[in-house]
Amino acid sequence: MASVRGGAEDAVGGVVPAEVVAPATADEVAEVLRSTGGSVVPVGAATKTGWAARPASCDVLLRTTGLDRIVAHEPGDLVVVAEAGVTLGALQRHLAGHGQMLALDPPEEGATLGGIVGANASGPRRLRYGTVRDLLIGVTVARADGTLARSGGKVVKNVAGYDLGKLYTGAHGGLGVVVSTVWRLHPLPRAAGAVSVPVAGPAEAGRLAGLVARSTLTPSAVELRFAPGGGGDLVLLFESIEASVRAQSAQARALLGGGSELPAVPGWFGRRPAGPLVLRLAYEPAALAAVLAALPEGASGTASACTGVAYAAVDADTDLGALRAALAPYDGSAVVLAAPEPLDAAAHWGPVADSFGLMTRVKDQFDPARRLSPGRLLGGL
Repeated sequence: MASVRGGAEDAVGGVVPAEVVAPATADEVAEVLRSTGGSVVPVGAATKTGWAARPASCDVLLRTTGLDRIVAHEPGDLVVVAEAGVTLGALQRHLAGHGQMLALDPPEEGATLGGIVGANASGPRRLRYGTVRDLLIGVTVARADGTLARSGGKVVKNVAGYDLGKLYTGAHGGLGVVVSTVWRLHPLPRAAGAVSVPVAGPAEAGRLAGLVARSTLTPSAVELRFAPGGGGDLVLLFESIEASVRAQSAQARALLGGGSELPAVPGWFGRRPAGPLVLRLAYEPAALAAVLAALPEGASGTASACTGVAYAAVDADTDLGALRAALAPYDGSAVVLAAPEPLDAAAHWGPVADSFGLMTRVKDQFDPARRLSPGRLLGGL
């Protein structure tokens, strides 16, 4: 396995690695970790490196894109095993040939499965199908000392051992390097349709989302696009058999007092906004209106209106402390996804949670020398 000197194009959070390696097997990943005494920052296709704080150091950048095999697919069991460097797009194309899908739809082009796990990335369909933690049923990880560890298995109902997949989800490579994944699959829907309703402002957005949440409708996704001032469009996506899509679309229009039926979702659906400073907001789903009203003037973005997740583009000089304080009454948080300049952990993540002591003990257990993605996690772990 060859290594090359790191350059500006390899920088993570502005930190240029001394060395870049691209192992092609799990054993090679393990060997890198065993033979390296310094810090190691794992990345996939580098589509979400801004989702964690800048690393304190990066002696070795470990790219997992060489781990690109679909190892096994059991259509009858609705399970697939794929290495961490397989792109979501490649996996979906393979599964579509069997009438199946992995029900994750983060929009980052070229994202790998390992990167999606590390960032806990998802998209609009989280409403119906859940997130990575709901669909990942097994994982193989190279630990900091080079040991390969496995959790879960190739059956949907597996209760053997600890569910370590949930622990590695969202860890940004700070607890180990994900080298292989096992996923629960779903059949491809036979038909799809969408309903779009204009929204005048935050109060109406909250009211309409509440109506949908309390109804008997079963949309795959409910997405809101909001412009400066809070106005925009609410789009409901229905996926099922043709008769169900038609019936639910009609019921949605009656419930929401109008709107129009669309043959497909609009181009903005599920996309992250672009801007000088992009935030991921998490909050109590019922607080959508209050959260939108708390955003600074000029904010725009999208929200998964019934799940308590939104993505907002705001001005670079936005007072993040004040915004986080305004969201706190709604169990809210604001995490930076993109910024003009890399941020340290405190500015990137915001205040540490009450569980920070437990998080610290977990980090020390899995990475006692703190070599993996150092400083990238909450509180600078």
